[in-house]
Amino acid sequence: MRDEIRVKLSSVISKERLANGIKSLGKLRPKVSHSSILTAAGLSLAVFLAFAIRLLPMRWEIQVGSIHLSEFDPYYQYSLVQYMTQHGLLSPYWPTQWVDYTRWYPFGINMGSSYPALDFVTATFYDIVTFLGFNINLMAFCALIPPLMAALGVFVLYFVGKDIGGKAVGLLAALILAISAATITKITLGFFTTENVGMVAIPAFTLFFLRAIEEERPIKSTVIYSLGAAVVLTYFILGWGGSYYMIDLAALFVFVLLLLKRYSRRLFLVYGLTFGLSLLFAVSTRTEVGPNYLVTFSVLPAAAVFGLLCLNEITRTLTSAREKFMFAVVFVAGIIGSFIVITMAGYLGAIGVKFMVVLDPLTRGANPLVESVAEQQINSWGQMYYDLGIAILFFLMGLFFIARNLTNKNLFILLFALTSVYFAASMVRVMVILAPAFALVAAIGIVGLSKPFVTLLKEPLRLTGKRKALEHVGKEFSGVAIFLIFIVLMTNLAFSPQTGGVPLVYNQAYQPVTITAGSLSITPAMPVAQWYDMLAYLNNFNNRSTVVVSWWDYGYWLSFLGNVTTLTDNATINETQIENVGFIFMANETYSMNMLKQYGAQYILVFVTSDYEGNFLNWAGGDNGKWTWMAEISGAAQQRFIDSSYIDKASSWQNESTFGAYSNTTNQWVWNNAGLNSTVYQLMAWGKDAWCQVNGVTDPDAANVTASMGGLYEPGVTKQSYGPTYFTEQFFSGETLTPAEAQSDYGGVVPLVCLYKINWQLYYEDYPNA
Repeated sequence: MRDEIRVKLSSVISKERLANGIKSLGKLRPKVSHSSILTAAGLSLAVFLAFAIRLLPMRWEIQVGSIHLSEFDPYYQYSLVQYMTQHGLLSPYWPTQWVDYTRWYPFGINMGSSYPALDFVTATFYDIVTFLGFNINLMAFCALIPPLMAALGVFVLYFVGKDIGGKAVGLLAALILAISAATITKITLGFFTTENVGMVAIPAFTLFFLRAIEEERPIKSTVIYSLGAAVVLTYFILGWGGSYYMIDLAALFVFVLLLLKRYSRRLFLVYGLTFGLSLLFAVSTRTEVGPNYLVTFSVLPAAAVFGLLCLNEITRTLTSAREKFMFAVVFVAGIIGSFIVITMAGYLGAIGVKFMVVLDPLTRGANPLVESVAEQQINSWGQMYYDLGIAILFFLMGLFFIARNLTNKNLFILLFALTSVYFAASMVRVMVILAPAFALVAAIGIVGLSKPFVTLLKEPLRLTGKRKALEHVGKEFSGVAIFLIFIVLMTNLAFSPQTGGVPLVYNQAYQPVTITAGSLSITPAMPVAQWYDMLAYLNNFNNRSTVVVSWWDYGYWLSFLGNVTTLTDNATINETQIENVGFIFMANETYSMNMLKQYGAQYILVFVTSDYEGNFLNWAGGDNGKWTWMAEISGAAQQRFIDSSYIDKASSWQNESTFGAYSNTTNQWVWNNAGLNSTVYQLMAWGKDAWCQVNGVTDPDAANVTASMGGLYEPGVTKQSYGPTYFTEQFFSGETLTPAEAQSDYGGVVPLVCLYKINWQLYYEDYPNA
């Protein structure tokens, strides 16, 4: 009996324990506030928008049947990733550096001196993805990296904004960056370039560095965040030359803190750990960043600031004013002496041309090669407004709110904003650096401007009579003010007046990748097939050693998609060779052949655009809009060509004025005899004339197609008896495009990619002693 009672009691107790256990588990459920849910939803939306918007060019790629890279530079990074996946992650750099002799022929290009970070990480993840069984094309994988990096950068920027001004600032900053036109044009599907590194590294470094210098933070946490900042900065240094900006920004920030007498040992610790470790790791690699990196003009300021920190720390331990003064004099003299020794010994690295024109935009006029690249030109205020919109007003308000409360974090953001505005105005490409700073400061401006109205709306009504009525008016006014701020933002971000009411984000993002657009400066209704057809034709040669000469814009496409050898590309590592190629196009045939023979070139290629009536279109893309840069760049080497007997002085040039003049009456370029006999004109005009004849269009420039130097076309002479002398039509991609197709698919533009075979046999028959 007792045993039965015991069993029943134990059963009851067990049930009670089980019930209590379940209740206790219920109490352990995480309590999630409505605010946290809304914040997570808002951040998720911003991250999703950042990724999805940048996938819009996929519409054209689906029609093509494969995903391609955009513009030209991404093919450089792609080639490194491809080499890593085929030969090993370290293969471009170790044990020997990879020199690609099929580019910049015959000297080649040392790919082992490239920035490795983006390519190394991409190749690593690609190997992981393929190991897990996912079958994805490498180029498509690389093309998807920019949208992913954009989403990650937006995610990190939220935490920076949250630390600066709370969740509202973080969410607004993330949203503004997600739909920023300044980053959509550079960080989008297929734009696999080193700028992708900056999209994540800039906000990540800002987050870790600013958290590390917080005085109230435990020392262990400070060290962890310092190490995080060092890792991010190392990745940044090894990923993009734009890291110079972040290095010098941090140095400037610490220098200003010293001037404001805000020095602390924590600042000394954070700065030393961050820069000491990052620079040590970065210069230890056998890449673009080597030991000489430490003595470049861009890194030395960081070293000088560290010296000032050391000076400040040591003088704090000295007791007398005399000791402090003497030590400071000796220390500064040592720094100046070291700088002089480094300079005299020749170890001081010069400021790169691209960085110099950012610091001083007026110097770019001396280098037409830099000026010829659209993304390296001075940014106009109109273009900056187009990219940033009316949110500039909130940006200015944000600067005011930051300056009014100049904490250490706010000081950093203020310096970040002001310096990035200057550099973005100096060069279009640097808008990527301005974008996160603009998003942060604009978000601060929006929150700061809205805060009084929001506070008034939240206040309870405790008044009666007339005062209560006034309170109602105040609340209604606050509601109207907040609604107006919302409308202004929507005008800027949703329906922009700059684009005729079309959303600016849509207008910027909904563009095909460059090769799918045929390198045209319009948005075609259908993918442009001319470049694809030409590259497929070259691939059929099945001979990588075939040397094809073109202007440097198309070098990457010819090398990596056409599988041929090229003389120049967008790496622009050999200015002399670019000048030579410019000379080949601008000289007449005889002088061009004189230059071509040193390269053993077999083919020469030009890209031409015209309308469906046969008129050149200088604005639509193509060499008929780029030849002036060929003249400018080669003209800068005029004396070298004369001294080397490539040309005589009477036939040489300094710029495009030698080849004609612009007519203000017709708004067209009028070629003179030198221009009509230039190689580039003959190749372009012959290609356009061939299209006109195939399609029954009267060529308005037929009379300018020459039979040889100085010989003009005569009516009634058959096609085969006139045209370039030493360049024979090999394949004209687009020759069969009808005027109706050009109008319906390409907005009336006729793109022609013309490949000519060089007739060396005829040349040596005419010039046996050449």
